Amino acid sequence: MAILDAALEVFAESGYRSGSLRDVAGKVGMSEAGLLHHFPNKSSLLAAVLDRRDQHSFERVPFGTDDGEDSLRGLVDLAAYNASIPGVVELYCVLSAEATAPDHPAHEYFTGRYELTRTSIREAFESLERQGRLMEGVTPQRAAVATIAMMDGLQVQWLLDREVVDMSQALDEFFRSFVAGFDGAAPDDPETRGVEDPVPSVSAVSA
Repeated sequence: MAILDAALEVFAESGYRSGSLRDVAGKVGMSEAGLLHHFPNKSSLLAAVLDRRDQHSFERVPFGTDDGEDSLRGLVDLAAYNASIPGVVELYCVLSAEATAPDHPAHEYFTGRYELTRTSIREAFESLERQGRLMEGVTPQRAAVATIAMMDGLQVQWLLDREVVDMSQALDEFFRSFVAGFDGAAPDDPETRGVEDPVPSVSAVSA
């Protein structure tokens, strides 16, 4: 939807608090009153924008399959994708921190999102556990929590200094320490398949 794409752009550029409904309406060529016909307030627009971002992100991650390694590869690809949308990554980092306050309009969204993401990643590691591929001492639940912490922490470090950290490479290496024989390359990627320590391009392209 054009309104959600425009709102995502405005919030990514100006932040949620500074980005106005008038700015969003202007980007899609409608009045603020017309925008309010679709979204009664700024909080409802934010919720829809965050859902829209997740749709883009999770299209890259094949959760809910029997191939846990493929799900983790998708997360490596997502980290590369995020490197191409710094404004959105910054918006996500700021909002996720602000939303720890129970009265924040995005509090419920982030609570539910983290629960869903933990569950999805845990199931991917459970699949690998059934294959006997988790390193000694690694449990699916702990690995899921650590993965989210790793991805969120990498995003903050990357936003502070993009020359210091390659998010996709760091995540690939992280998964190699948890999963025996992990290969971050997609099965149908002829350029990286079979190459030691493949690193997805950060220019390709959530979140």
